[in-house]
Amino acid sequence: MTHQFRRFAVFLSGATFAFVAAPAAAQSDDGDRGWTVTVGAGVQTYAKYPGGDSYGINPWPIVGLRREGSPMPFEAPDDGFDFEILGGGSVINFGPAVRFQNKREADDVGAAVGDVGFTVEAGGFAELYPSERFRIRAALRQGIGGHDGLTGDLAADLILRDRDSYIFSIGPRLRWADNDYHDAYFGITPAVAAATGLPVFNPGGDFYALGATAGLTRMVGRDWGLELFAGYERLMGDAADSPIVRNFGSRDQFSGGIGLFYNFTIRR
Repeated sequence: MTHQFRRFAVFLSGATFAFVAAPAAAQSDDGDRGWTVTVGAGVQTYAKYPGGDSYGINPWPIVGLRREGSPMPFEAPDDGFDFEILGGGSVINFGPAVRFQNKREADDVGAAVGDVGFTVEAGGFAELYPSERFRIRAALRQGIGGHDGLTGDLAADLILRDRDSYIFSIGPRLRWADNDYHDAYFGITPAVAAATGLPVFNPGGDFYALGATAGLTRMVGRDWGLELFAGYERLMGDAADSPIVRNFGSRDQFSGGIGLFYNFTIRR
């Protein structure tokens, strides 16, 4: 569930800004411009739980809001739900960030390893654009409910674009999590070991996955466009060595999605 809320966050924050700033905008040179609204939908797939080898098909809402005449904003497919405090186009930016992790049930694994509840991961991010074609980003989030762990990401993206025709991005990803996260998804307590026959396993917090993500936003007409993304990550360290992953899951984690959207402009 980590990909589907990004554009909704952009839309919601933009709509809030538009409501607050509307009186002032009406008196400025910018007041004659309207708002370009993006609406659409698609499907996406990713492992049902960290380390899993089964995949689900999930809805992917696509929504956005920007000033009329401004270029399409860049958003990496795995940025999650965030809000840029300094606004788009800043060389340095930061702000709150939220992600969501689906519930893991024992039936998803195929063994009595216990459930991990739905988790809201709330925290913040910081990013740097050394140039228009390169972005470096770091995020840190605390799990609320579910795994209750601390998670973090390091990402870099090469960005290729033609203002309002397409945006393509690709870059490496490095994932980190603390002991609570590792215990929830990769650990095996003595009670679980007795129920499953698996060995007791007590993982420690560390970097647990390395991979890459690519995304494409492409206009296919004046107002219609496509969004696509694909990702791959390889589990490493204690996560890769977990008997849960080795016996019931996979070290290879894939994700992908495709959606169709429509742009229209609202003017006064």
